[in-house]
Amino acid sequence: MWLVSLISYIDRNTLAILAPVILAETHLNAEQYGFIISCFSVAYMIGNPVWGFVLDRFGVRRGMTAAVSVWTVASAAHALAGSFWSFGILRAALGAGEGAAFPGGFRTVNSTLSLSKRGRGLAIAYSGGSLGAMVTPLIVTPIAAAFGWRGAFVFTGILGALWLVFWQATTRGVDAAAVLTEPPPLSAIWKKPALWAFMSAYGLGALPLGFILYDSSLYLHARFGWSQATLGKVLWIPPFGWEVGYFIWGAIVDKVGQRFRGLMFASIVFILPLAAMHSLPTGALVLLDMFLAMFGAAGLVVLSLNWVTRAFPRGYSGFLAGAGAGSWGAVVALMTPWFGRLFDHGGYTESFRTATVISVLGYGIWRVLSGRVQTGRVDEAS
Repeated sequence: MWLVSLISYIDRNTLAILAPVILAETHLNAEQYGFIISCFSVAYMIGNPVWGFVLDRFGVRRGMTAAVSVWTVASAAHALAGSFWSFGILRAALGAGEGAAFPGGFRTVNSTLSLSKRGRGLAIAYSGGSLGAMVTPLIVTPIAAAFGWRGAFVFTGILGALWLVFWQATTRGVDAAAVLTEPPPLSAIWKKPALWAFMSAYGLGALPLGFILYDSSLYLHARFGWSQATLGKVLWIPPFGWEVGYFIWGAIVDKVGQRFRGLMFASIVFILPLAAMHSLPTGALVLLDMFLAMFGAAGLVVLSLNWVTRAFPRGYSGFLAGAGAGSWGAVVALMTPWFGRLFDHGGYTESFRTATVISVLGYGIWRVLSGRVQTGRVDEAS
């Protein structure tokens, strides 16, 4: 699950890393690029809870085989794209398939680890995504330099195909004791304040992850004139904060257990400097600010997921992970075209401030709703 989350972020981040070159060759603007990202995010939003339900019902082996097959074909097919509509359709297919990655990881963690180890287990399963965001510029940039940006997408398809072979060879019997004989009753879950609190913290609070992931290359290129080669050397730095964040916040939550309010507040503090990013004078300081924002947003993801597992039985784990990642996808889908429009008109300050305010709003909603939720150590047999 760590490996597939890594591959999923190489697949989705390849377009973001190569955006300056692709937009120049295909004559697309930043707002159109934002809508292309939204196509991914809308499909990702829908795919997450759907795949979560499928994985809860049929198990991770069959479910992940189907999902990764879909997104591998879609990723490789980007090599054939050349217009707004072709990119949009393929990004939607990619997002639909990749909606299974984090529900699969979360379900695996909850099915195999005790409550006291799930923070660190979640960090491992999810950290492949942040590591994928880190290594993509280091891997994809030289491949694109040698074979063109279309060759980079062929490479992502090869990675997915290799994972499918590995997955089939190593996971026989993985679902023997983990598949639900009946789907969990989902009709009542939408009425629970815990679900809405969780989706607010994850979806709104962690918006800076998507904002920085998808728009950092365009911002750094526009403001500092950094070339594609330079971007390939430095764009691993912001998601390194994301990677470190998963493990640090995961270890902390395993140690302190129920102290979620203080930990969530600490996470949001790391995001606040994002509002002043455009006033920073050097690229090094901007990269540091991005690092801190992604570190804080990783905390909101890890903490909210661990918090919500104390409010619902284990059988909901795939669906809950899908609802959280889906809410994040919805917010990213809504905001990315707006950020692109602001970028086209030089509204960088407004973009960073808006992303910060939305993140704080997500934390605030969680803070209010979490006061109405009783959480505790759920029955290990549930």
